Amino acid sequence: MIEYTEHYFRGLDLWSLGVDEAFINATVGGLRSYFLYSLSEECDKCPYTKIREIKPTNADANVFKVDVSRKLGFKIFDKNVGKYAFDNESFVCQFDANLGEFGVYDLTVDDNVQRFCSLETAKTPVNIYLPFLTITLMALVLIIVLKCGFKFYHRASAREAPLAAASPSSSGHPVEPRKTRLQSLDTFRGIAIMLMIFVNSGGGHYWWIEHATWNGLHVADLVFPWFLFIMGVCIPISLRSQVSRNIPRKTILANVAVRSFKLFCIGLCLNSINGPQVANLRLFGVLQRFGVAYFVVSAIHLYCYSESIEFQGRLARLNVDILRLWKHWIIMGAIVFIYLLIMFLVAAPGCPSGYFGPGGKHLMAMYPNCTGGITGYLDRIILGNNHLYQHPTARYVYDAQAFDPEGPFGCLPTILQVFLGLQCGVLILTHTEVMARIRRMAAWGTVLGLLGGILCGFSKNDGWIPVNKNLWSLSYVLVTASLAFVLLLICFVLIDVKRLWTGNPFLYAGMNAIILYVGHTIFHKMLPWHWRIGLMNTHFMLMCEALWNTVLWNGIAYYLFKKKIFYSL
Repeated sequence: MIEYTEHYFRGLDLWSLGVDEAFINATVGGLRSYFLYSLSEECDKCPYTKIREIKPTNADANVFKVDVSRKLGFKIFDKNVGKYAFDNESFVCQFDANLGEFGVYDLTVDDNVQRFCSLETAKTPVNIYLPFLTITLMALVLIIVLKCGFKFYHRASAREAPLAAASPSSSGHPVEPRKTRLQSLDTFRGIAIMLMIFVNSGGGHYWWIEHATWNGLHVADLVFPWFLFIMGVCIPISLRSQVSRNIPRKTILANVAVRSFKLFCIGLCLNSINGPQVANLRLFGVLQRFGVAYFVVSAIHLYCYSESIEFQGRLARLNVDILRLWKHWIIMGAIVFIYLLIMFLVAAPGCPSGYFGPGGKHLMAMYPNCTGGITGYLDRIILGNNHLYQHPTARYVYDAQAFDPEGPFGCLPTILQVFLGLQCGVLILTHTEVMARIRRMAAWGTVLGLLGGILCGFSKNDGWIPVNKNLWSLSYVLVTASLAFVLLLICFVLIDVKRLWTGNPFLYAGMNAIILYVGHTIFHKMLPWHWRIGLMNTHFMLMCEALWNTVLWNGIAYYLFKKKIFYSL
């Protein structure tokens, strides 16, 4: 249940394997050498890549490790065809295989039997999802025990309390009205920050939790857009409060600019944790994009929105939250239109127009220097290659060049992401009836999800605009905003309407999100947040570490909550 494997198998040190690694023992029957090439299913439209030469004499040299996190395809050639093997190359044999962690596999190429190839399992791999199931069950049991303990404690406290304390109205003092703050908003933000800390801690090294290599949507790809969405929800609530207090718009805009500048500067400082070398300092990042999008959307809303506008007709009154934002929609439409024109019609040097790929060996290595298409090119022109993120996920699968998933050009669709959150915030302020909010949030979630699905063709790689977090594609904005509407709706119903959930433990984290974000980034490699015990080469150990870090930061959030310490830029 915890991913255990024996130390040695046929003289091979299994404990030397890393997470999602296995041994292949290759044997050649004959006197000639062969060349083994592989292709991960994660690499879209790629050539096979050379792993190694398989020699007929040196058996020890023919034992090697392979990454088995995804399904692999293999081709064997009787000559060295270079770093990549393209479709026009003749091969000895070809086969696909689902290999597993800590497995040992025998690959045989026999020259004497009409070039016979086979791959057989010598040692059965471990089940990497049993630890996930084990930890999940342990967490559920712990939650149930804690809930029962708290209920018992509260009942015992209630029996000991004086009878007079149970009736606050008997004291003759008026009872303060309950605050109408939506706890679902803080809970949503808390879910996002806790999920972010979990995935940044490795998420147990499961591929579907980590960021998608290029196209696609994994768990980690939901965190950033959800943060942006909830920030957008809070913009109209915050600005409405300031305008109602007759604060001049110029003053409000100045405060917005200062907050955006703080976000940008904090993000820049966090990028320098590994060394403040200005020559290769990454200039953009998560908080920098927060700052840019926050300022643009807040400025638009501050000068374009007016609640005094009245609309006649039943249909208009039902959609007053949309109609009051008609100027916003025109500006957003213009931004998206310009963005799409550039994406589809402007070609980077040496690249075709409308190219959204990762470059490198994508499309059989036709455009190796076109990572991100026009997006990557503009970011390199604006910032310079040394100031971009140097280790994108595509670099290790596609052999791609440096690319910044939070670069400046991607701020354009990010502004739309924040605006969709703002639309949700205006919806909440405009429609005070519970069912009206529920119907509209459900409708927005459905429509945005369908639009995003149509744009990506309900596929990973083959639609008009694939879902892509690296490019912050339009389909990615729509799909993640759709999921944000749905999650906020669920939290709203469970917490603020039905009172079936208090929002804990995520509520505490949501009320101090910026402290947790900065704190976990600074202390990422320090005790007691992170630790190493033994080899740390199993999903079980890595999952325990990630959960420990997440729970510890949530405990810090609870402590800050109890001490009434809240920080907002």
